[in-house]
Amino acid sequence: MAVVLILVLIVVGSVLFHVLSPWWWTPIASNWTYIDSTLVITFWITGIVFVAVVSFMAYCVFRFRHKPGSQAAYEPENRRLEWLLASGTAVGVAAMLAPGLVVWNQFITVPDDAVPVEVVSQQWLWSFRLPGADGKLGRAETRDVSPENPLGLNKNDASGLDDVIIEGGELHLPVGKPVRILLRSVDVLHDFYVPEFRAKMDMIPGMITYFWFTPTRTGSFEILCAELCGIGHAQMRGTVVVEEAADYQTWLGQQQTFTQLMASGEPRPAN
Repeated sequence: MAVVLILVLIVVGSVLFHVLSPWWWTPIASNWTYIDSTLVITFWITGIVFVAVVSFMAYCVFRFRHKPGSQAAYEPENRRLEWLLASGTAVGVAAMLAPGLVVWNQFITVPDDAVPVEVVSQQWLWSFRLPGADGKLGRAETRDVSPENPLGLNKNDASGLDDVIIEGGELHLPVGKPVRILLRSVDVLHDFYVPEFRAKMDMIPGMITYFWFTPTRTGSFEILCAELCGIGHAQMRGTVVVEEAADYQTWLGQQQTFTQLMASGEPRPAN
């Protein structure tokens, strides 16, 4: 009876915790409402299964507890039960995976008006590149990275001459405008993660990964590396500042371009 009581309390306590927790329905500053909806669907599916399994365990412990003279029935297999469990598990897993496929398609389908912003990672520093007046990012290669050219931009690509370079400073973004985040690593695996944006992606050397989002709230948000990348992993942090369009344009005009960086010989930290 003690075991049965403990199992019942686990079920009741778990349900009450998730239903009554104040953080569960807290609004999040992000456009990823369908990601939250998918998490809720997954929660309810796994929650129902959890309640059913633990409740069934409690029933079995009580119903088939030891009694003097009783003997357990020997049944090495039950094909009907096996098919029922296998099919039920398959349906449950499919129900959890299907919304994720829809979400992933939206996650990588970038709006045509999204502004490209490149994030470059290295041990243990975040750097950023924004398009200049032409609205385009120039080509870049990791093999071209040098102290004078920290992001490895192609000097012969005219589209990159006016690119804004920010090494180790803050990344500013305008509120309410979709942004395509292009992710590149120059050394090892990293992961660009801003918790409030509800989106993150691995940064793989030799590849350019991406995702998009629309900042929906002004403020300062911390950048974290969500992939163990070496001894300085915990200190690899940065800041994203989401602000109104006018403030963003003022900040952007104060940053140096790739041409200015090459002329000065060293990058200037962002204000």
